[in-house]
Order: sequence, then structure tokens, then C-alpha cells
Amino acid sequence: MNPYLAGVLLGLVLLLAMVVAGRGLGASGGIKYCVVSIVGAVSPEHVSQAEYYSGYFENGKKPLTNWLTIEIFGVLLGGFISGALSGRLKLKVEKSPRITNTRRLVFAFLGGMLFVYGGQLARGCTSGAALSGMAVLSLAGFVTMIAIFGSAFAFAWFFRKNWI
Repeated sequence: MNPYLAGVLLGLVLLLAMVVAGRGLGASGGIKYCVVSIVGAVSPEHVSQAEYYSGYFENGKKPLTNWLTIEIFGVLLGGFISGALSGRLKLKVEKSPRITNTRRLVFAFLGGMLFVYGGQLARGCTSGAALSGMAVLSLAGFVTMIAIFGSAFAFAWFFRKNWI
């Protein structure tokens, strides 16, 4: 998709989320709600006894009905529909011809794990901290985005051989 069109559409989605849900975009909390639901399905007695989990089930609430969880399912469904409509719905590993599929998948997994860990430390993901923060002109949002792109630029030199 044209990046300018994608940027405008992302801005409209962010605006719509703020108008409809009263908050910006973000996904890291939704994963937590999904995990809590799985733990509740596997071991309801553990959930009823653990103080951490009890807050997710108070007043008959179900974690899977939280708007963040619904947002994650919507992102997955939207990505699937977008891939299907554009003819890009296929299983493949995109990588440099110089590295193996296994190396690419290991690096992708490790990078994803570091990103999730960083999102938990920062109490939010890039969508919530950077995009939603910048949309409301939060200094923290701008600092987050500068840190994300700055660290990506700094580390790209060390990992460039995986892509060249």
C-alpha cells in the first residue's frame, strides 16, 4: 500500500478509536487478557485464589470481552482479509538469500520476545506509547518514537548482514 495512504488510514483509525472507545490504540494489554483467559480456562481454582487474576474476573467480567482483546482479534482478522484481497496470503519466510530459514525465524522470535519484554517494562507497546501518545501531543510519545527509530538505526549496523 502507498505509505502516505496507509499513514492517513492509520490516523483515521486512531481518531476513530479515540472517539468510539475513548482511548487510543494499543495491543500489549490485550495479550495479557488473552493469557488470563487461558489460565482461567485451564485452572479456574488457581484464578479464584490468586490475587493477580481476581481483578480480571471481578463482577462477572470476562477477559475475552475486554476491548483490547477484541482489538487484537480485529487486527488479526484485518491482516488476514488484507492479505487475501491483495493476493499476498501465503506462508513464506522473507529473508536474505545469505541466511537460512531457521536463522531468520530464530532472530524474528528473539526480536519479538525482546519487543514484548520492552513493552511490558515500558507499560505499553509502540502503538499505545508512540502513536497514541503523539496523537495527543504527549512528550513521552515523541520520546518513545525517537527512541524506537534511534535504536533501530543504531542496531541495524550490527544485524545488516542478515539482510544484505
